[in-house]
Amino acid sequence: MADIDLSRRIIYPVTGAGEATVRRGLKYRGDEDPRLLMDVYVPRTAPSSARLPAIVFIPGGPIPPEMLAPREWGFFISYGELAVASGLVGVVFNHRLHAPTDYETAQADVTAAVDYVRKHADDLGIDPDRLALWAFSGGGPLLSECLRTSPPYVRCLVAFYAVMDLRRFVGPDADAARLERAARLSPAVQVAGTRTPIFVARAGLDTAGLNESIDTFVSQALSANVSLDVANHPAGHHAFDVLDDNVRSREIIARALEFVRARVK
Repeated sequence: MADIDLSRRIIYPVTGAGEATVRRGLKYRGDEDPRLLMDVYVPRTAPSSARLPAIVFIPGGPIPPEMLAPREWGFFISYGELAVASGLVGVVFNHRLHAPTDYETAQADVTAAVDYVRKHADDLGIDPDRLALWAFSGGGPLLSECLRTSPPYVRCLVAFYAVMDLRRFVGPDADAARLERAARLSPAVQVAGTRTPIFVARAGLDTAGLNESIDTFVSQALSANVSLDVANHPAGHHAFDVLDDNVRSREIIARALEFVRARVK
């Protein structure tokens, strides 16, 4: 992975990137792994009394532990700045999804990050009851717990080219325990009873297995009559928001932002 340019920013134009005040390196899990840090992007001009809605951006994975932490990637820096340019707070954090066996650990990190944001909402200038979770790629399964429980303070979920059904990646010889785990961690299974609105972006040129997982999720969500918006990018690659600088990529990012803003206002 040494040849990956982690400084690349998203292709969507971020106006007023310098308008963000960034609270960097916040330890959101106490004395646990020192790499479990969070950056919070807040509008510089927001009054000290302001309590703004926030987007919590969930990185994908698995990400090798020796790799540069996602909160330091140009990708997530630009998303944090884009949240601010949209009148919101952007939250970017590192989790411990380093291998496919780490989903439970990473899910606990996501829960801890959201709990930290809500507990320190006054200090961070965030409204603790107006949050959105936005997951990417292998981070899709980390939305499962929120889908299952539908906490009222999470107003909506966004999934970009995300794994939405881990059962697609379990081999035919899997035992009952592995099948149960895959189902428990699959948004496609947990979506049935959710009350949380969802926006899903699909990259048409992504891998067949990943897109099949999204298609299964969409089918299950519609069968359950869940509030769902889907945006397909027929010529989009995995990570189209950084790789494919075209009208459709920008349109999908803009639609996702508007979806969030309409539900956290």
